[in-house]
Amino acid sequence: MAEISHPPMEQLQDLEYCIDSNPPWPETVLLAFQNYILMLGSSAFIPALLVPAMGGSNGDKARVMQTLLFVAGIKTLLQALFGTRLPAIVGGSFAYVVPIAYIINDSSLQKISNDHERFIHTMRAIQGALIVASSVQIILGYSQVWGLFSRFFSPLGMAPVVGLVGLGMFQRGFPQLGNCIEIGLPMLLLVIGLTQYLKHVRPFKDVPIFERFPILMCVTIVWIYAIILTASGAYKGKPTLTQDHCRTDRANLISTAPWFKFPYPLQWGPPTFSVGHSFAMMAAVLVSMIESTGAYMAASRLAIATPPPAYVLSRGIGWQGIGVLLDGLFGTGTGSTVLVENVGLLGLTRVGSRRVVQVSAGFMIFFSTLGKFGAVFASIPVPIYAALYCVLFGLVAAVGLSFLQFTNMNSMRNLTIIGLSLFLGISIPQFFVNYWDARHYGLVHTNAGWFNAFLNTIFMSPVTVGLIIAVFMDNTMEVERSVKDRGMPWWVKFRTFRGDNRNEEFYNLPFNLNRFFPPT
Repeated sequence: MAEISHPPMEQLQDLEYCIDSNPPWPETVLLAFQNYILMLGSSAFIPALLVPAMGGSNGDKARVMQTLLFVAGIKTLLQALFGTRLPAIVGGSFAYVVPIAYIINDSSLQKISNDHERFIHTMRAIQGALIVASSVQIILGYSQVWGLFSRFFSPLGMAPVVGLVGLGMFQRGFPQLGNCIEIGLPMLLLVIGLTQYLKHVRPFKDVPIFERFPILMCVTIVWIYAIILTASGAYKGKPTLTQDHCRTDRANLISTAPWFKFPYPLQWGPPTFSVGHSFAMMAAVLVSMIESTGAYMAASRLAIATPPPAYVLSRGIGWQGIGVLLDGLFGTGTGSTVLVENVGLLGLTRVGSRRVVQVSAGFMIFFSTLGKFGAVFASIPVPIYAALYCVLFGLVAAVGLSFLQFTNMNSMRNLTIIGLSLFLGISIPQFFVNYWDARHYGLVHTNAGWFNAFLNTIFMSPVTVGLIIAVFMDNTMEVERSVKDRGMPWWVKFRTFRGDNRNEEFYNLPFNLNRFFPPT
C-alpha cells in the first residue's frame, strides 16, 4: 500500500491567524465590520418573522432589531472575555421560534384587539419565559453538569453533531437563494470565485484581499446590482413574494427606524410570567445549548485551538445563560445561540483571531444605537445572505466531519453510528417540520400547548436529534472494545483543563482572574 500522505493532524495548518494572534489593526477593523454585516442577516430576519405575528408595526420591528443587535454585542463580548473565549458571535436563535409561536397564539393574548397593545403584552410574555428558562443554562453551566455530560463525547460522537450544525441549516441556504435566483446565484458564484480561484491574487501589497474580505466586496457588488434592478422597475408587476425577496426597498426599516435609540432593560414594560410559557421556552434553551456546543467545537478547530475542555465548555454555557437572561430583560424577542455563519467565516477568511470578534461586538453595540445606519444594511435582500450561508454552513459541516480522521472509519460500528446520526438527524426534524402549519401546530398536538411546543422544539432540531443518537449509540455499543476506534486516545487529554498545556494559552481568563476562579 502506498504511504499515506495526509496523516491525522490535531490542528488545521493553512490558517493565517489563530485565536491569540492578531492581524494588523486596519485588517482587524475591516474583518470585524465584515462579521457585523454577516450577523445582520439573522438579526433582521428573526424580527421580520416574529414581530408582525405579534401585532407589531414596522417601527416595532426596527426597534426589536436594534435591541437584538445591542444585546448581541454585549453577549459576544462577555463570551469572548469570560466564557469559552473562542472567536464566536452570539446572536439571535431560530431554535426559539416554536415556543415563541406558542406564546403568540396563546388565547389570552389573541383576545387583545389592539395590535400594538397585543405586541407589547406578547413581548412581555416572551421576556418572562426567557428570564425563567435562562436559569436552566445558568445552572447546567456553572454547576459543571454540562461539563460532566461532555465526558460522554468523543470524536466519533462530535463529528455528526458538528456536521449537523451546518447541514441542519440547509433550509436557509439554496431554498432561500432560489426565491430570487437573479440575485442569489450571482452572489454564490462571486463568493466562490473570489475566495477559491482568486485567493492568491494580491493587488495590494501582501494582503490577500479577495480571500480576507469576500463578504464586504461581494455584498457591495451584488447589493448595488439589486438596487439597480429595483430602481429600473425590473420587478413591476411581479408576484408579491418575488418583490419581497428581490427588491431592496421592501424591508420598511429605514423610514421607521429612529435616528438614535439606546436600548435599555424593561423598555417594553414589566415581564409577565406563565408556567406553561416558561416550560416551553426551556426546550429552546436546551436546543440552543446543544447547537452552541457543536459550534464551539467547530470554532475551536477553525481558530487553531484545542477542543474546549469540560470546564471551559461549562463556563461558556453558563455565560450563554446570562445572555438569555439579558435577552429577557431587554426584550430581544428571541434567545441566544452561537451564529454558525460567523463560525464558518473564520475558515473562509482563514482568520480565527479573538480580537476581531471583540471589535465586532463593539460595532454591534455602537451601530445598534444608530437606528438608520443599521436599517440601511438590514435592507440587504435575504437571497444575498442565503448565498453566503450555502458556503459558510457547508464549511462548518465539513469541519465537523474532519473529526473522523481521529477514528477508525473501517469499522462497521463507526460507520453505522455516523450514518444513522447524520441521516436521522436530518430526516426526523424534516418529518416534524412537514407537520408545522400556519396555525403553528406540530406533529405533537395534545391539549397541553406547552408540552407540544417542548417536544416539537426538541425534535425539529437536527443537531439535538443527531447528538441524542450519536452519543447514545457511541456509549452503549461495544464501548470497551472500541476505545481506539472511537478516537479516545486523542480526545481524552482534552477532557480536563490540565490535560493539555495549550489549554492555558487558549482559555485562561483575562486580568489574571484564574486566581479567583481556578480551572478544574
